[in-house]
Amino acid sequence: MQARMNNPAMLLPDAFKQIQALMKTIHSVDIPAETLELVHLRSSQINGCSFCAHYSSKQLKALGTSDDKLWAVAAWREAPFFDDGERAALELAEATTRLADKGDAVDDELWKRITEHYDEEQIAALTLMIGVSNLFNRVNAVTRQPAGDTF
Repeated sequence: MQARMNNPAMLLPDAFKQIQALMKTIHSVDIPAETLELVHLRSSQINGCSFCAHYSSKQLKALGTSDDKLWAVAAWREAPFFDDGERAALELAEATTRLADKGDAVDDELWKRITEHYDEEQIAALTLMIGVSNLFNRVNAVTRQPAGDTF
């Protein structure tokens, strides 16, 4: 696949700076970088964004994530490689990415599981990371950014 155009965030430098600032803020919260990348990868898998899935996989490898865990992200419910906090975060990523799939995307049971593992600041970081991931996925899908390209 060939890109239709350069990444829009790169064409609008002020937008790129703001996205970078938001990502810096998200990563400043006391939550494992691996967890943030896991939710990014899961959202990207759901949305079929090869660019983001590839990028996130490379980031997870750089963070020391095992191959077993990396390869199992799409099947996290059945795989033994995730702790309860990561499972809650991955479930939040799925629910937030698939907002239209049910009336109450993040129901009370999921919210309870999230709050058992994360405080409000961490939930804010997770939610923003999932939102930014979905932004990246949509921008990359529209412009057909191929996996393996770097920015």
